[in-house]
Amino acid sequence: MPDGVELVRQDGIGIPDRWARLWTPHRMAYVTAEDRGSPDGAVDCPFDRIPTLEDAAGLVVARGATVYAVLNLFPYNPGHLMVVPYRHVADYTELDPAEMGELGEFTSHAMTVLRRVSAPHGFNIGINAGESAGAGIAAHLHQHVVPRWGGDANFMPVIGATKVLPQLLGETRALIAAAW
Repeated sequence: MPDGVELVRQDGIGIPDRWARLWTPHRMAYVTAEDRGSPDGAVDCPFDRIPTLEDAAGLVVARGATVYAVLNLFPYNPGHLMVVPYRHVADYTELDPAEMGELGEFTSHAMTVLRRVSAPHGFNIGINAGESAGAGIAAHLHQHVVPRWGGDANFMPVIGATKVLPQLLGETRALIAAAW
């Protein structure tokens, strides 16, 4: 704001800004760190719980011997997957050779499947190792596979601060799982 511009009117009520609000109270558990897991596994970790659910209910796309692929409940883009070891480990260096190999194989296969079903122009792939690095669930390692399209960072998220997802998660899961 330029100097001298007041953000609060004399009556104490804020001046409307240019931002539209999309209220998502269902994300509050995520924002307040409820149900994210803890380093010692004392809190119910969603990545430990998901494999105990039916695939459709847990948004699981595929299961391997040491890892599974699951849709992100709060996706950056349609088809945003995570590859997660079954074992509750927090750091990449804690993976054993079998887990490390299957994590890589699942990541590669996820890219192949996503290219087949939704033709992304590229991918963001990565691990946020630790809370300070942006990990929402730092206690349980997970690798993101985010499909990207030219122009997917359009005015809605940039100007409108709103993410538009053209397909329901259950439909996305079914499509990707069938192609897996």
